[in-house]
Amino acid sequence: MLRINFGSLPDEIYNTEMFYENQYDRNWVMDDFAKEIIKDIDSSEVIAPDLIKNDVFGSFSSTELSAGVKTLLLIKNMPNKIFNISNCGDNCAKYLLKLAEDRDIKVTLHHAMDFGKNFSVKVINEGKRKEINDATEFLMLAHRYLKGE
Repeated sequence: MLRINFGSLPDEIYNTEMFYENQYDRNWVMDDFAKEIIKDIDSSEVIAPDLIKNDVFGSFSSTELSAGVKTLLLIKNMPNKIFNISNCGDNCAKYLLKLAEDRDIKVTLHHAMDFGKNFSVKVINEGKRKEINDATEFLMLAHRYLKGE
């Protein structure tokens, strides 16, 4: 399950782009999940390790992927770390939920992300473990915990 803490945590990795550039493995882009998110989110195709192709931008390395894709790849490949998913756009939400289908993933969020209509996450602020599957309730909790940030 996706376990969300609204706001900062002491051990969160806030700047996922910089962390990715210093920690990534060029082979991360070679599995099916990586290829899917790169195609969907960045409209690009994986050609080889560290070689991505886009019709507009041409060829580039995986360090030039979007912040959202980098964050998703970090979460997939380093699941014991806590990443700031505010570096992701709403187009990453379905993939965050997909990653959390078979394991618990703990993240921080500094805005109200749109998870759509059918979702289930846990909000873990203040030690509470409240499961949420209603967008209105999710927005109310986001406002409650983030208004002072």
